[in-house]
Amino acid sequence: MACPIDKHYPLDLIELVSEGDVIKEGVLLCSKCRRFYPIVDEIPIMLPDELRNSEEDLSFLRKWMHALPKEVLYESKPFHL
Repeated sequence: MACPIDKHYPLDLIELVSEGDVIKEGVLLCSKCRRFYPIVDEIPIMLPDELRNSEEDLSFLRKWMHALPKEVLYESKPFHL
């Protein structure tokens, strides 16, 4: 998969919950622009910044703050803790 903003690929995958080959929860991270895209209920949410919901993204980060790298929690775009 490529970043919808800058088209960089491949995106880094951070698995949080998986069952076999299926990723239930996780993050796709663009190493070029530092944007993160949450994977929720097996679906990557790869919307442009203006269509993203800040409350949902921040809630996701808080939920997984014990498992996500600091770069995602405190430096990622478009939102971070």
